[in-house]
Amino acid sequence: MVSRYESMIERAIREAQERGEFDDLPGAGKPLPDRGQPYDENWWLKDLVRRENITGVLPASMALRKDLDDLAEAAAKMPAEADVRALVADLNRRIVLARRGHLDGPPVVVSRLDVEKVVAAWRERRAGR
Repeated sequence: MVSRYESMIERAIREAQERGEFDDLPGAGKPLPDRGQPYDENWWLKDLVRRENITGVLPASMALRKDLDDLAEAAAKMPAEADVRALVADLNRRIVLARRGHLDGPPVVVSRLDVEKVVAAWRERRAGR
């Protein structure tokens, strides 16, 4: 019989397992989320925003990232080309502020948007309707 040292933590875990406290935990048997995706240092913040459905209280840099992700959808709702250009101009202004470190929140490292490309995509989308 081999005797081995069992720390307090190991004993607490073993006893909890014996009581069945780890049985039927949420997510048991499911793969880890985002498995195989590149590491994102702000994963916890993005997960919190998604999980808690936080929209109005985002730091300015996170709001900018969200607006950039939603650009195609937002532009599609615009009735006129001038509105799309104004939207892109506002985003580009905020990108410049973010790159200079003048926006609250995690850093945003993105290039300014090409107005003509966004407008061309908006035109193609409208023509396809």
